[in-house]
Amino acid sequence: MAAATGQGVSSVSPPVSMVTQPPATAATEDEEEESEDESEILEESPCGRWQKRREEVNQRNVPGIDNAYLAMDTEEGVEVVWNEVMFSERKNFKLQEEKVKAVFDNLIQLEHLNIVKFHKYWADVKENRARVIFITEYMSSGSLKQFLKKTKKNHKTMNEKAWKRWCIQILSALSYLHSCEPPIIHGNLTCDTIFIQHNGLIKIGSGFSLTISVAPDTINNHVKTCREEQKSLHFFAPEYGAVASVTTAVDIYSFGMCALEMAVLEIQSNGDSSYVSQEAINSAIQSLEDTLQREFIQKCLEVDPSKRPTAKELLFHQALFEVPLLKLLAAHCIVGHQRQIGHFSYAKDNDLMTFICI
Repeated sequence: MAAATGQGVSSVSPPVSMVTQPPATAATEDEEEESEDESEILEESPCGRWQKRREEVNQRNVPGIDNAYLAMDTEEGVEVVWNEVMFSERKNFKLQEEKVKAVFDNLIQLEHLNIVKFHKYWADVKENRARVIFITEYMSSGSLKQFLKKTKKNHKTMNEKAWKRWCIQILSALSYLHSCEPPIIHGNLTCDTIFIQHNGLIKIGSGFSLTISVAPDTINNHVKTCREEQKSLHFFAPEYGAVASVTTAVDIYSFGMCALEMAVLEIQSNGDSSYVSQEAINSAIQSLEDTLQREFIQKCLEVDPSKRPTAKELLFHQALFEVPLLKLLAAHCIVGHQRQIGHFSYAKDNDLMTFICI
């Protein structure tokens, strides 16, 4: 037989290249160890469903919540927030136990698209102390405050349609809370406690209101601390600390300040301090070109709480809700020619008459 000439096609495997991985640096090892430490399970709920991790969650100085940690919902496979409210002594908890349970039972029943979901709560009572633990939805997308800062940094202005959409969503949530029996007061509404998802959905926290119902002194102490530190003071209604009990009107004032901040992106503070003066607030309001928008915010910021509109009333303010002129003309035309056109049915929805042709 003839020897192979090499003209045929032969299959040759490429040489295997041995890639040597670079040795892990000290920084990489430290990061891995830190990540492992944060994911370490510290404790579980009595039912075993919720697992508390070491990683803390920034709750933006929410009054009444002493600690907040990232946790895992083992049934749904999603991250949640493990919140803790501490009572200094067991007897202090026992005195308020029934009230605490009633408040948390109400919070669990809340179901609204624009409110952070409240999942579960339980009490952990020891010999010398007590705490209430409650699980809430985890908002990973960031706060409205962070979004406004990014927008301002990029030298952009707030789109009027986006402002309206945000206001409507926040007011929808407040109207829902305030219509509960008894009414639920949020009590700490700021652009830091309002969250925005990537699809534009707005959510406000539901657990924050417990401080007013469970521990009324907590929020007054929180306002006192804010006054001392000059932080977020402008979001709190003037009646805080001046009256024994507050009403849902405090949320309307806070909403008004949020609406103003959303419109101008940032209310200028006094120099290096974070204190926002009344002069700066008035200046921000006057800078608004839309007269309806300006009037809308001024109504919310009335000093007298009895003069502030309700959340439901604000939803139908002209700044947010406007029937196009063509639709108004069509409605008048239909009403004026009922006999000629035929029969019509009228559906009343939240004081708005909708005309439907049969």
